[in-house]
Amino acid sequence: MAIAVCAVALQAADDPRIPPEVRFKSGYINSSRKPGDFNSAMLWGIAIADTRVPGYEKAQVEIAHTQLSCRVDGKDTVLNDDRGQVRGGLYRRFPWFGTDAHDPMPVAYSDDQRADDERSVILRVGERADRVWHFWAASPRQQLPVGRVEGCTVKVRARISQGALLQIGFDYWRNSVVGYGRGGNNHEAGASRWYFPSDHWQEAEFTDIKH
Repeated sequence: MAIAVCAVALQAADDPRIPPEVRFKSGYINSSRKPGDFNSAMLWGIAIADTRVPGYEKAQVEIAHTQLSCRVDGKDTVLNDDRGQVRGGLYRRFPWFGTDAHDPMPVAYSDDQRADDERSVILRVGERADRVWHFWAASPRQQLPVGRVEGCTVKVRARISQGALLQIGFDYWRNSVVGYGRGGNNHEAGASRWYFPSDHWQEAEFTDIKH
């Protein structure tokens, strides 16, 4: 993920529920708007275990649906819309994203069938509590429609167990195929507030659209 230098905070940065090593403890919108030559976007999320919580070894984040839509010339267009699938990697946690080197992210799938007959993907973060579980859309990165980009919105339907935490956001990219390289090919739009454990499904959301 690119580092946001200037940001507008969306939540208090001193929430004791967030582990101290986390770099961005509050949600924020990057005050530096999308560069003009960045014509693609991709959603992302980060899930971690909180090792201060008893039983964190069994902590997990279950993801049923991820969606990225962008508003161009007043019209919302869905770029990514995936159910029960994500891609990603396990990144260094100490220091936070200290390098772009990462291991493959292991995933499991739910056995229960919901009303839409779609399974959910399970990130068993407690099994690798020393890593940041960084995921993004299962479908390919898409090109933004031509026009005036007002911003984009990420929605992730998730269930977060005790001992787990979730944050989502998205990056603008130069185009739909360029790699991370040495950095500079992506521009972080910002990130949501942190989402905390619940027995119920939650819809995590982040947008950089000004209301």
